[in-house]
Amino acid sequence: MSESPARIRILLADDHVTVRHGLKLLIDSQPDMSVVAEASDGKAAIDRAVEINPDVIVLDISMPGTNGLVATRLLRKVLPRAAVISLTRHSDDAYLQELLRAGASGYVLKQSAPNELLQAIRAVAAGRQYLDSALTSRVTAGYLGREGKKTERPAASLTEREVAVLRLIASGYSNKEIAARLDLSVKTVEAHKANAMRKLGLTGRIDIVKYAVLQGWLHNA
Repeated sequence: MSESPARIRILLADDHVTVRHGLKLLIDSQPDMSVVAEASDGKAAIDRAVEINPDVIVLDISMPGTNGLVATRLLRKVLPRAAVISLTRHSDDAYLQELLRAGASGYVLKQSAPNELLQAIRAVAAGRQYLDSALTSRVTAGYLGREGKKTERPAASLTEREVAVLRLIASGYSNKEIAARLDLSVKTVEAHKANAMRKLGLTGRIDIVKYAVLQGWLHNA
């Protein structure tokens, strides 16, 4: 008899007990995931995460004391292998960009359908990034509106290695991790990244993530 695959171990942090309870019921109803710890603020989330080393941390942004943004930055330092999903009611670009810069792997709106969070958990547990589907169309439309001429350049103009490097960057991997995965030197990865960004007219990681959304790379990687 084959063994059942290991469940995704999740730490759930939200200062509202009712919300946390509902999310726990939703997550624990899935055959491939389980809530293994809970926290009501950012500091408690960090302490519990260090203690149990979860696969995924679902973190409310607006919590007392250490908020979700600060907690995300700290968690990425102490537990770089754990994926952080930001759970929030805020849908504006400022929050999205700050959380991506802080190292969040997923961004899910509390007002979205329950399945959105479940998809995000599975995606980040597999090493990808996930943006709430309510945001991807807006991000794509906004990016095309501001930079349409640049994004008209197709991914086909990139080399296979450049595409691979951009996809991994958009999925949250560091240059060192990409070098190891693709069996390249860090300098070669940096060169592929620079060439790809020059060809597409991209200026930073946020642009790379937006371009990845446009290409459908993040949810389907």
